[in-house]
Amino acid sequence: MLATRYPIFAVLVLAAALAGCGAPTPPTRGLTTQPGVAEALATVGRVVVTLRFDDRRQLDALARAGVDLFEDVDLANHTVGAALTAETTRVVEFNDLEALAEALGHEDVACVLAEPALTNIGIVLPEPGYHDELRRLTRETGTLLIIDETHTFCCGPGGYTRAHGLDPDLMTIGKPIAGGVPTGAYGMTDAMAARVLAQTIWEAADVGGVGGTLAGNALSLAAARATLSEVLTEEAFARMIAMGERFESGVQAVIDDNALAWTVTRLGCRAEYMLGAQRPRDGAEAAAAFDTELDALLHLYMLNRGILMTPFHMMALMCPTTSESDVDSHTAALGEVVAALTA
Repeated sequence: MLATRYPIFAVLVLAAALAGCGAPTPPTRGLTTQPGVAEALATVGRVVVTLRFDDRRQLDALARAGVDLFEDVDLANHTVGAALTAETTRVVEFNDLEALAEALGHEDVACVLAEPALTNIGIVLPEPGYHDELRRLTRETGTLLIIDETHTFCCGPGGYTRAHGLDPDLMTIGKPIAGGVPTGAYGMTDAMAARVLAQTIWEAADVGGVGGTLAGNALSLAAARATLSEVLTEEAFARMIAMGERFESGVQAVIDDNALAWTVTRLGCRAEYMLGAQRPRDGAEAAAAFDTELDALLHLYMLNRGILMTPFHMMALMCPTTSESDVDSHTAALGEVVAALTA
């Protein structure tokens, strides 16, 4: 699912782009067999199903309901007003297959856009069988599946999709492929590409097919080439994931030695520890486990010992130069602060 810092407006722009292609039956034609757009947002780990505006009649119906598209869309803050959101979204918790089935069961959903695991709210892994069922449900209802790998690229080359054998129709990714320099990319199956090309209005498309000030930005492209060819190689990922496993083991040892009601969760070369005897199964549970004061204390304690964690949650990402001594220094520091807190 999309992470919290991605604005809802950006999601609806994607929805509008797909919506413009229409459905394959009269009065519209397009990429999907359904007249709507479903999307997954990881605000607190929930799936947001966004319906498409098929034609002018839908817009007129919204207007009669008091929804002003231009008033409800705040371009400056990249947000969408509550009225428009209420008319165009359904919200489903991550890992809740029953609710997802119900949302897709209306058969008006064009696509589901989802992260394969949550990260910004805290690492929340999919339960066994979740992605198999997600794929089955989307195919059964004629719904496209888009996987966003921006935060799950940490699983290795190809991200979570390659590491776990997912089979989406499309995939999106962001600045990790450029070492943090703003960029983005998307890919799709051959079948999906053929459908997109068949619906492309070439007179309105530029050379890259995507318009915008940053489309083809030279710095972004150079950074992506350097990152993918020289930095995030197969060999580098193998080492980073091994360091992630070492980090996870060290934290788990501290938890076990002190009988803490904490958990540690790893996603490729990314790992995090949080309160709670059980790992959260959705974003709401992850949010409920967060302790602001303890989080601030742990961050400051680590910072004073030369260890910089991510600014939110006790999460760490291994890089190609992360060493065993780096990981072990964190484990030792964690043991010290836990001993002080439990004394």
